[in-house]
Amino acid sequence: MTQPSAAPCIAVVDDDEALRDSLAWLLDSVGLATLSFADGEAFLAADPDSFDAVLLDVRMPGLSGLQVQQRLNERGDTAPVIFMTGHGDVPMAVAALKSGAFDFIEKPFNQQQLIDAVQQALAEHQRLRSLRLRVEDLRTRYDALRPKEREILVLVAKGFTSREIAEHLAVSAKTVEVYRLRGMKALGASNLAGLVRICVALGLVDALPDTGSLAPEE
Repeated sequence: MTQPSAAPCIAVVDDDEALRDSLAWLLDSVGLATLSFADGEAFLAADPDSFDAVLLDVRMPGLSGLQVQQRLNERGDTAPVIFMTGHGDVPMAVAALKSGAFDFIEKPFNQQQLIDAVQQALAEHQRLRSLRLRVEDLRTRYDALRPKEREILVLVAKGFTSREIAEHLAVSAKTVEVYRLRGMKALGASNLAGLVRICVALGLVDALPDTGSLAPEE
């Protein structure tokens, strides 16, 4: 029997205990779990894998919300952050958005507005997590290729023809084609555009405009 998946967990970081309790009740009412923290230091000490999104107050004793966000960015945390701001804190919220925050909402906030923002943040978190897993899978596949296959695929993605690659590597054009097709099949790239997107995602070639998303190919 399949076990039910755990509910997404939201970290609520605010020095107002009444607000923390209110948010915990509200989020629980729509099937979301919460972890509450009275200050930024306690939140940063928690396991970052234990929550899927963060509701973060801008103004708190000790570390401010912006300072907490900076620490999260420095250690590479990926959970989306929604700032809760009081009157007059909009400039700070804009600064937070520029630093990668997902959204901000003003206090006192509409309950449905907050729930919508959290659900959107969770959907974005899942999308980025899926993308990250996809890239990790591609990296594993790429690393499993022969060195010559890897070299040829990168040159193909950079726009070199089979003849140019053959001359550069001092092999036959037939060998280049065999290695190219074998490598593309291993990576799941059905065409050149797919190969370029994969190589860009893996950091093997520079990004090009309009290369599309890294969605698994049919």
